[in-house]
Amino acid sequence: MIAGRTLDGSTLERTTRERTTLEKTTLEKTILEETTLEHTTPMEPGEIIAQVNCLKHVYPDQTTVDLCGLDFTVRRGQRVAILGANGSGKSTLIFHLLGLLSPVDGQVTVFGVNPAKQFRDIRHRVGVLLQNVDDQIIGPTVWDDVTFTPRALGWPRSQVEARGNAICERLEISHLKTRIPHYLSGGEKRKVALAGALVTEPELLIMDEPFTGLDPRSRSELVRLMNQIHSEYGVTYVISTHEIDFVPHIANWVYVLGGQHGITLSGTPEQVFSQPEALRAVSIDLPALGELFEALQEKGWDVSVPLTVDQAVAELEKCRLDAAAPTLLRES
Repeated sequence: MIAGRTLDGSTLERTTRERTTLEKTTLEKTILEETTLEHTTPMEPGEIIAQVNCLKHVYPDQTTVDLCGLDFTVRRGQRVAILGANGSGKSTLIFHLLGLLSPVDGQVTVFGVNPAKQFRDIRHRVGVLLQNVDDQIIGPTVWDDVTFTPRALGWPRSQVEARGNAICERLEISHLKTRIPHYLSGGEKRKVALAGALVTEPELLIMDEPFTGLDPRSRSELVRLMNQIHSEYGVTYVISTHEIDFVPHIANWVYVLGGQHGITLSGTPEQVFSQPEALRAVSIDLPALGELFEALQEKGWDVSVPLTVDQAVAELEKCRLDAAAPTLLRES
């Protein structure tokens, strides 16, 4: 109960789920509050390092993915999140950026080249974290896997060891270097795969559903690592995700895929999540806090819709003070 008010039966079921998620989010707040991004003002234009224009791909079973609508553009320094329901084309877009697929129509460029034809020329500039890390981890030991790419590129042994040790220490997996990856936990495997993606110090990091299979604490830890890596190394990243609640903590620009409607929305998290009806039209909900406060607005509460726990606390504190004001005036 908030400020002595209750919700009627028509919204009780909806808000019960949101309250459960809110409680879980609050438990993670200690980690996430340090990584919340300031992104109310769009970034200044920077160098375009990846761009997709009206992509169309046809799979062997004749399934067609058409990503026209808005252009997809990634500028240096951005943290870009790709949202969409299952089957909307998120992985298809990611695989085209990585050159694993080639479009039948449209244009894809990464660092000025077609990745499907010239990925070898840019592979040292692009890091990858796949949804299923077991498909990505191929080394017999953690150390072998983390250092696979620089060894394959023919780097001097001293440079391989320096970079490998540095990234293992940075991701706090030095104690795992001799371990067999198969026996690691899901969170440890994700860190190993991330270390392998970052060991060459790429300019662009592409992640496909990196939170899949992780428990809440491991997801929060990954958010912290992602933001620290961005801060320390200046890595631009593109991430596809279903974890709507994490988007304000990991992204300063968002693209929404609407399946047959292509790319339907883009903007800062605040701009995108301020359009709930447009999101629901493509089967995307607001973050749990947004759903809860939208329900409060419908009940007449004078609140803005927050995206983070800190913003929610500020809104509720404002309501508490507003409710207390008449009493204070009478007492004075």
